[in-house]
Amino acid sequence: MVSFGQSSGMVDPFPMSVLASKALFLTRPSLMQYTATREELLRCAGEVFSAVANGVIKVRVTKTYPLSEAAKAHADLEARKTTGSIVLIPDNS
Repeated sequence: MVSFGQSSGMVDPFPMSVLASKALFLTRPSLMQYTATREELLRCAGEVFSAVANGVIKVRVTKTYPLSEAAKAHADLEARKTTGSIVLIPDNS
């Protein structure tokens, strides 16, 4: 089992013994375990952006908000009213 980041809040208590019967393990990595230096971070980010540009990774934007409604966008995120990516669009564009 892998838990990424804090976006969903604290992880509920979990009986680790459940994993033992099948030699499974639990990990909670963070970005810093994969990119130790700024150069590594920039290289990895470049690979991701290249994959997006080439259509290898598809970005699904499910909701957009005008920048003037950033507070509403944040409230909707906190209330779990959104799924996928949301994007703030500069006003008057």
